[in-house]
Amino acid sequence: MNYDVIVIGSGPGGYVAAIRASQLGLKTAIVERAELGGICLNWGCIPTKALLRSAEVFNLIKESKNFGITVDGYSPDFPAVIKRSRQVANRLSKGVAFLMRKNKIDTLFGTGRIVDKNTVEVEDADGKKQQHTTKFILIATGARARQIPGLETDGKRVLSYRDALVLDKMPKSMVIIGAGAIGVEFAYFYNSFGVDVTLVEMMPHILPVEDEEVARELEKSFKKQGITVRTSTKVEKLTRQKTGVKLTVSADGKEETLKADYALVAIGVQANVENIGLETVGVTVEKGWIKVNQFYQTNVPNIYAIGDVIGAPWLAHVASKEGILAVEHMAGKEVHPLDYGNIPGCTYCIPQVASVGMTEKAAREAGYDIKVGKFPIRANGKALGLGETEGFIKIIYDAKYGELLGCHIIGPEATELIAEVTHARAVESTYLEVLHTVHPHPTLSEIVAEATHAAIGEPIHI
Repeated sequence: MNYDVIVIGSGPGGYVAAIRASQLGLKTAIVERAELGGICLNWGCIPTKALLRSAEVFNLIKESKNFGITVDGYSPDFPAVIKRSRQVANRLSKGVAFLMRKNKIDTLFGTGRIVDKNTVEVEDADGKKQQHTTKFILIATGARARQIPGLETDGKRVLSYRDALVLDKMPKSMVIIGAGAIGVEFAYFYNSFGVDVTLVEMMPHILPVEDEEVARELEKSFKKQGITVRTSTKVEKLTRQKTGVKLTVSADGKEETLKADYALVAIGVQANVENIGLETVGVTVEKGWIKVNQFYQTNVPNIYAIGDVIGAPWLAHVASKEGILAVEHMAGKEVHPLDYGNIPGCTYCIPQVASVGMTEKAAREAGYDIKVGKFPIRANGKALGLGETEGFIKIIYDAKYGELLGCHIIGPEATELIAEVTHARAVESTYLEVLHTVHPHPTLSEIVAEATHAAIGEPIHI
């Protein structure tokens, strides 16, 4: 078959790009070796959120007396929790298949390999190979968990995030190595169901990319929930045993032994660049990631790459936007490069964490004279009604021009609230535009305006 665009990989970057290409009148095919929707939909973003929702519901039941409701005789059905998560993922994967048919995109199941700059070969599960010609190739093959020497996952006692999604029974104890978004989400999930969780992080605080004050608040909440948090701690050795694992960890020059049923390794990813023909056409790979320009072209101009395969930030919403921009560039549209300084980051444990733009520390280091506003969640009426009062919002403005530099939220629905600030930054709002926007009452969204009032020295409800 002859195509205008062949997309290799059907994750949130690949399938979104394919849809946009079809909308632009380009004859499009998408190549997928596993499930439509890729890792995010099938083994990442979506099923983990389904698991976290189950944990949230279970915690609400445990706290039901605080809401005037008595629930007797409840208990978690762990296999059913896992089953629901898989059902949610499967349903969405079928939804992607529908979108491919709706947009007249050919789905080629198999492993895609670039033969030359205008040819992609697809080998199906039976070993049958077919070659297809195309004007453009878009590589969206994503990334996978990195295998750390000494911490290699085996799916038995040392787990990857993918293994942790489908355990057949609830463990009694787990050590989670790495306290980024994946690590803290699994820590919250397993702890909610009574697993003895120890979270080990080499950096001085959990969620190392987030504002330090937010990270400290989450650590305090986790400890209150019963999660053991070990920061500035390095794993020196991991020993696999018949019924569990033993870890030697070090902190402040002292070694200690930790034991658990399982170890979950939640650190590092590596790009899926092997065996897709990059070397055949001479596509440049730098430090393990495909190198692209601001329009996602590789050094071979008609071959583009997007998403996790080109490096950080490894976020589904970034891959989707990159995919749209890449195919619009192929189609000759005027494309404005993506502003990577305005990408929201979200962590879906309870309390949720979300942020966009500069941290307070980064703004000061960049030389800004800043105004910082904070507002505690407990002072918000809607949060009180919800019974979720942990956390705060911190919003950062440039003192000279009023530019909105960054925002950091820990608390209920933080991952939803951050969109307002992301949009405000995209249209170059100052504190004046935020204050002139009427926020409905009672809502959680009021905290954005409240923190802004505080930043300029005019706090209302604190």
